[in-house]
Amino acid sequence: MTLAPFVRIVAQGKGRARALTLAEAQEAMTVILEGRAAPEAVGALLMVLRLRGEEPQEIAGFTAALRASVADMLPAADLDWPSYAAGRSRGAPLYLLAARLVAQAGVRISMHGHNAFQNATMRAEDIRALVGPQVRYDPLVTLSPEAFRLLDLRADLGLRSCINTVLRMWNPSRAGATVQGVFHPSYRSLQARAASMLGQHRLSIIKGGGGEFERHPSKDIICFGLRNGAHIQQPAPALLTETRRLHETGAAVDALALWQGRTQDAFAEATVTGTAALALWTVDPTTTVAQAQIKAQDLWANRAAYEGCRV
Repeated sequence: MTLAPFVRIVAQGKGRARALTLAEAQEAMTVILEGRAAPEAVGALLMVLRLRGEEPQEIAGFTAALRASVADMLPAADLDWPSYAAGRSRGAPLYLLAARLVAQAGVRISMHGHNAFQNATMRAEDIRALVGPQVRYDPLVTLSPEAFRLLDLRADLGLRSCINTVLRMWNPSRAGATVQGVFHPSYRSLQARAASMLGQHRLSIIKGGGGEFERHPSKDIICFGLRNGAHIQQPAPALLTETRRLHETGAAVDALALWQGRTQDAFAEATVTGTAALALWTVDPTTTVAQAQIKAQDLWANRAAYEGCRV
């Protein structure tokens, strides 16, 4: 089968076009990932969905096909942490330190991503240096060259596509819990509904710094997602009263120096612990956000001991 029947479904004209079903979307993505789709058809499908808007069953179907294409490539993890943003205007990737902090609590984290389109200086080795040896990081180009090529179409099309959403939903390690960051708030509900269709039970989605799972400590936030399969919208109050942009231009934080204690920045530290707390709360359904925040602050205060004094 080619991609033509699926392009026809979504693009045949006003009053006749409709969204793909979950099964149709899964079959369409399978055709693409197996290299059976003409590049023109791939671009047409992605841009029609971009113009019309993504539907949760389409995202769920695309995600199911991607999961099946790379089944059992990674060891099982407790927490899936996608990283596909890190825009060129953002500062230090403090969410990487948050992941490192969560790993100190014994949480097996699988992070996967691609950041070079927005930030060419963010190499895989730089990410691994910040997350530390306890967090597994796999670049998309290694995990799925086919999915990487789809994401990289942004350079030719000039626009993001639903592939950005699908990769956040991917969860290639089959982790029981997932955290996701989005830039546009409307995607929080979309991704939560798609995850529910895929049978996920624990998920947290926030509007985060640069589109990553990284909270602003001076703002009240609402965390969308799933707990025991049920949809949630959990408010989390601001941690600081200081008014400040998450990443101030000209005042970049040296993330590694912050971790090693060679520099202090209360705002940056609150960004790290606040983000880590939401991740800990996602992993452990018995805890509250407030309890997770206390745990994250303890992990930060004792990070040298947790890493055997090798910070």
